Amino acid sequence: MFRISGAWRTTDPRPEEGPHGGRAGSDWSPYGRFQDAARSYFLHADVALDAVSGVLGRRRVRGFTLERVVDLTENGASVWQEAAVCDGRRLILWHSEEVTDGEAPGGTVLDSSVQVLPLGAVGHVGMRTMVGRDENGVRTNRGVYLVVATGTLQELSAAPGEDGGVATARFRPEAFRFSKSLDDGGPGQIARLIDFGRLLGRLVPAGRR
Repeated sequence: MFRISGAWRTTDPRPEEGPHGGRAGSDWSPYGRFQDAARSYFLHADVALDAVSGVLGRRRVRGFTLERVVDLTENGASVWQEAAVCDGRRLILWHSEEVTDGEAPGGTVLDSSVQVLPLGAVGHVGMRTMVGRDENGVRTNRGVYLVVATGTLQELSAAPGEDGGVATARFRPEAFRFSKSLDDGGPGQIARLIDFGRLLGRLVPAGRR
């Protein structure tokens, strides 16, 4: 999953029927095409595909990662869906969240947003992989954490100086964090996120085709 700030969300334990057959929330990792993966995984695949394709245009998808999670709030469970798509020049980030709207039929609406980052704006790609062994002693990846940071300042805070000295400023750049584990996504999605991180590492900072 990716985030800029806020609490980590937890994987939805109760997949529901998707609009294109199969169970939404099932494993998307076998699908090589973004469209097929989104249709098999998202509850609102049509919204995701419309938002991403509107930005993508005729460019080819080079890599992607998906997540569908549940955010537990005081008002109950809210479905959060997200996609990160790379076309070789840009990182396209889409997410949606169900929000309360007392005037809407059913009492909720889908808040869908898309953000586009030129790969030239990415200043850091960091990936940490948790490597272990299975019951047969074969090496296996048990989890992966990917961080993509830009040069944009997200937060500025004051830090106290040593021994009561002059306070200093602490800068935190905008960063997007992705993760997969055996419990959240399984081996297939771990492998796909590793591939996605390697792709970004090869393309940054040039953003070449």
